Amino acid sequence: MSGAALGLEIVFVFFLALFLLHRYGDFKKQHRLVIIGTLLAWYLCFLIVFILPLDVSTTIYNRCKHAAANSSPPENSNITGLYATANPVPSQHPCFKPWSYIPDGIMPIFWRVVYWTSQFLTWILLPFMQSYARSGGFSITGKIKTALIENAIYYGTYLLIFGAFLIYVAVNPHLHLEWNQLQTIGIAAANTWGLFLLVLLLGYGLVEIPRSYWNGAKRGYLLMKTYFKAAKLMTEKADAEENLEDAMEEVRKVNESIKYNHPLRKCVDTILKKCPTEYQEKMGRNMDDYEDFDEKHNIYPSEKSLVKLHKQVIYSVQRHRRTQVQWQILLEQAFYLEDVAKNETSATRQFVHTFQSPEPENRFIQYFYNPTFEWYWECLLRPWFYKILAVVLSIFSVIVVWSECTFFSTTPVLSLFAVFIQLAEKTYNYIYIEIACFLSIFFLSICVYSTVFRIRVFNYYYLASHHQTDAYSLLFSGMLFCRLTPPLCLNFLGLTHMDSSISHKNTQPTAYTSIMGSMKVLSFIADGFYIYYPMLVVILCIATYFSLGTRCLNLLGFQQFMGDDDMTSDLVNEGKELIRKEKRKRQRQEEGENRRREWKERYGHNREDSTRNRNIHTDPKESNFSDVNTNRSAFKYTRANNRTERDRIELLQDAEPLDFNAETFTDDPLESESGRYQPGGRYLSMSRSDIFNDV
Repeated sequence: MSGAALGLEIVFVFFLALFLLHRYGDFKKQHRLVIIGTLLAWYLCFLIVFILPLDVSTTIYNRCKHAAANSSPPENSNITGLYATANPVPSQHPCFKPWSYIPDGIMPIFWRVVYWTSQFLTWILLPFMQSYARSGGFSITGKIKTALIENAIYYGTYLLIFGAFLIYVAVNPHLHLEWNQLQTIGIAAANTWGLFLLVLLLGYGLVEIPRSYWNGAKRGYLLMKTYFKAAKLMTEKADAEENLEDAMEEVRKVNESIKYNHPLRKCVDTILKKCPTEYQEKMGRNMDDYEDFDEKHNIYPSEKSLVKLHKQVIYSVQRHRRTQVQWQILLEQAFYLEDVAKNETSATRQFVHTFQSPEPENRFIQYFYNPTFEWYWECLLRPWFYKILAVVLSIFSVIVVWSECTFFSTTPVLSLFAVFIQLAEKTYNYIYIEIACFLSIFFLSICVYSTVFRIRVFNYYYLASHHQTDAYSLLFSGMLFCRLTPPLCLNFLGLTHMDSSISHKNTQPTAYTSIMGSMKVLSFIADGFYIYYPMLVVILCIATYFSLGTRCLNLLGFQQFMGDDDMTSDLVNEGKELIRKEKRKRQRQEEGENRRREWKERYGHNREDSTRNRNIHTDPKESNFSDVNTNRSAFKYTRANNRTERDRIELLQDAEPLDFNAETFTDDPLESESGRYQPGGRYLSMSRSDIFNDV
């Protein structure tokens, strides 16, 4: 089993990162380099989180070996163990290899490759790709030039910070500049920036994640919040449509001004390809105008303005598509929550949906997740499950906050994570050690990463599910993950006292800590910032619990969901009305489809039979005149009945409010199936063969 666990986790983490990226990104439309860069960043960060427990168990086993070797007196008394432990190994707990043991020499190389690759991505490659993907240039050279100019200030800031650390080390007479120390300074600078952001995100996630599950058990709360989101999303959707219309108007003007033989016509064609299909069909390409652009003194847009327009079109189209998809998803969520509220009082205990899912479900899911099981889960079990999960997560949050404030204390050991690991280390229960380490770092990662997925910086950074995240946000999330993961792992090792700089013991460090170097080069960071700054998580948790950030944003004009606010109540009522209108609109559409289906099933067979009989009687002279008169009278009677039925259906439809946003103002199956009336209001010409089809 040596190295098998490492290989399995490497493969598992790759598919996990690929699954998440497929959920948020779009493999078909986005550039391959953007997908590869984001996938590599996510994969490396998740890999560090999953592999670190194996490093801890391997380090504990190596310490056991060194302690066992030093417990017996060596032949040469001058030879002493380099990493001798203070306490000898008890005889009743012999050292044995864990099932996930990784041979010596593999982990240092593995961590070095993973760490420096992630740092290269976050500080150099991903920022460049971010500017490249957002650029509106029409050539690779132009995009690269724009990306270099935008990142000049970005890279200059890094050099300034690194230079400040370098001057500090050079001025200090007790320190000597060496390559390892310069490497440590760079790592310390990156980890300092990451730890500063880590504590902010961690303080929010420790409170918000348990509270979200607790509120998830409240049906009324979730439904009111969905109404609130619907009102806000409708405003954003209208704004996105307006921006798209403005951008398309600019494209139309440029398309009309720049003719086919203009040098910038290729740029206009590139912009037109990025427009939606309906706008491309409206504008088209002006190929009929062969006038020379040099003969008239017209004012043509410059290439720089076309680059700006290209960038605006890409942004407007992406935002419009995202709001449309999010609106449909939010409607499904609102309809489902309303169905849950209705089915809670159901006596049959069968879950009934207002609208059937358009996508056919798997037979396996239909068999086990039947209406009865769905009713018990949604109406009875799920609220209690969410409440129990919220309590468990709250306990984990309290343990994390307590350990963050006390992990620097070694005598006595107050950090609960360190207590658990040390108890398992005494019995050398490697399975317990790996499970405890994995659960601890996994919970910390969920608190931090979920905040990265939730936060939204206006419209510049926003991770939207269902393949609606743009390239800029994907690359930015990869940058954040690569900057947050190394300080997160160092913080976890400090909480468990596996870091020698925290435990102050001359023990063998983990392979991950060894590549970070000794932080004693910068004592004010190692002994000050790394120890006392994480205590601020208490203040951030209190602020998150009382929703101070939400209240501040609400005062600044950014509407947030708050139960005791008048603006929130108004938006909830507005969203409820929007959902009600959309629900009635969908019900009318389904009723219209059902009427058309019934009409086809009722009268479609009669038409087939009449057509078959007409084909059999090929000689019209053999028909009896009396039969013809009888059929004509029957046809007139049928026409009269159809007209009466039509009037009755129109009266019923007039009782419902008209939807002026619909594409057509009629759902009459008689008009759509009979072929006599078109939505434009023009009657079709009827030939004799059409009139006497049923004769």
